[in-house]
Amino acid sequence: MPASEREKMAAGEWYCCLDNELDRLRQQARLAVHAHNTLPPDERGAAAPALRALFAQAASDIFIEAPFHCSYGMNIVLGERVYFNAGCTILDSGRVTIGDRSMFGPGVQIYCAEHHKDPALRSTGIEIARPVVIGSDVWIGGGAIILGGVTVGQGAIVGAGAVVTKDVPAGATVVGNPARIR
Repeated sequence: MPASEREKMAAGEWYCCLDNELDRLRQQARLAVHAHNTLPPDERGAAAPALRALFAQAASDIFIEAPFHCSYGMNIVLGERVYFNAGCTILDSGRVTIGDRSMFGPGVQIYCAEHHKDPALRSTGIEIARPVVIGSDVWIGGGAIILGGVTVGQGAIVGAGAVVTKDVPAGATVVGNPARIR
């Protein structure tokens, strides 16, 4: 049975996000994100070295426009030729796996954390992390939001501004809030 809050988070159990170890990990991510977002493009390259080092795994040919934000980074796996346009956010308390050649429009947001419904527990920082899986060759339009626990199948398209609360089948196009197959 997981003992630390980090272990509980990784195991998909309820954990307290107001934890010293998790605070330290989020601070490391903030520093790496800051380095990425403030380096001149000719020095930053496709992804600042500090940001790339933060990820669990990232192919050599990913490209992340600034600004970018992630909460931990250590839970993000990026396949080959993954592209993030400006203003994307990944709140990666859970594992976020993104397949090869997937592309994200500006302002796309991925949220893994689900806060407790009980206000007393929520106020103490209790939450649960749900993974997100994005298949290969996926296009996610600008301003879309992907919630924790969702899988977007290979070759799918998520329309701009969609809020994805349920799995998207391979090859499907979803739009709207909540996102529905078009």
